Amino acid sequence: MEDWFTFSWNALGAICISALGIYVVVIGMTRLCGKRSFSKMSSFDFAMTVAVGSIIATTILSKSVSLMDGIIGIVAVYLLQLGAAYIRRNDTIKNLMDNKPLLLMKGPVILEDNLRKGRVAKSDLRAKLREANVVELSEVKAVIFETTGDISVLHKSHERPIDDFLMEDVAES
Repeated sequence: MEDWFTFSWNALGAICISALGIYVVVIGMTRLCGKRSFSKMSSFDFAMTVAVGSIIATTILSKSVSLMDGIIGIVAVYLLQLGAAYIRRNDTIKNLMDNKPLLLMKGPVILEDNLRKGRVAKSDLRAKLREANVVELSEVKAVIFETTGDISVLHKSHERPIDDFLMEDVAES
């Protein structure tokens, strides 16, 4: 416990060098692999972001993980992300890896079964509707629980139907 309050110039130097090294590798890998590396487009993308953050923290602060171990871990996770992005082009694999968006409201009607299926509380739905500046349920054309965990509100600002492309992969029940 007394180690918590000790200071060492050597430890400070090691932390700074590790932070700089891992930071350069993350920036380089992100440039090589693209911005999707830190997107929230799917649950796999979210897992990638968490894994990178964990590797960065462990590499910088843990004496048991060397800078080279951290670099290898970062490169491995980025390569897994690239591989996953590539194989997800196959619809069967994409369906196995990704959740489907789920319709929570169809017009002003709240789809209670879908709220339960998505484990979304009515209070969360209300909060998202308020956040989207909805003042009456009649203003809603659709509410979709996205694969990222975000909730999208499509407004009924005009009477045209929602383009089929936008609703293509949304599960209605």
